[in-house]
Amino acid sequence: MKYREQNCLIAYFSHAGQNYASGKLVDLTVGNTERVARMIRQYTGGALFHIRRDIPYPYDYKETVAAARQEKADGARPALERQLDSVAPYDVVFLGYPNWCGTMPMAVWTFLESHDFGGKLIMPFCTHEGSGWGTSLQDLHDLCPTATIGQGLTLFGTTILDAEDDVRRWLQQ
Repeated sequence: MKYREQNCLIAYFSHAGQNYASGKLVDLTVGNTERVARMIRQYTGGALFHIRRDIPYPYDYKETVAAARQEKADGARPALERQLDSVAPYDVVFLGYPNWCGTMPMAVWTFLESHDFGGKLIMPFCTHEGSGWGTSLQDLHDLCPTATIGQGLTLFGTTILDAEDDVRRWLQQ
């Protein structure tokens, strides 16, 4: 596998609890983005880092959406549960997130602004239910202007359990 020889970080934000899928609410014990992060780890051997707000988002989908919208409207940078010491040891950073309100969750913005990604290769992956990347790729370029942003992978959340071949092909490109 292409990335096995490199020191990889898999930093991801994922929401377990009520999620929207195929027009209805479903309960997820493991969020979709976390499932993809675990697949990437299986193929790269990279270190996992779960980006979490210090105050967890609500379990309830509508409450979570309301909180995410308010954070985006406020330009909030929520405090994180824990912070990574440094991204310096890593050559490649796989960055995963769901598309929330047309971009990355604001906790991901907090994470990105807390580190120097200069010279790093960032490989984004995004889960969604039809909204694709939104503005997240442009936002990522703006937040990490000295990093190289590689070709990303978007996946429908409802297809995550069948996405392993897609993830493997993406990693082999």
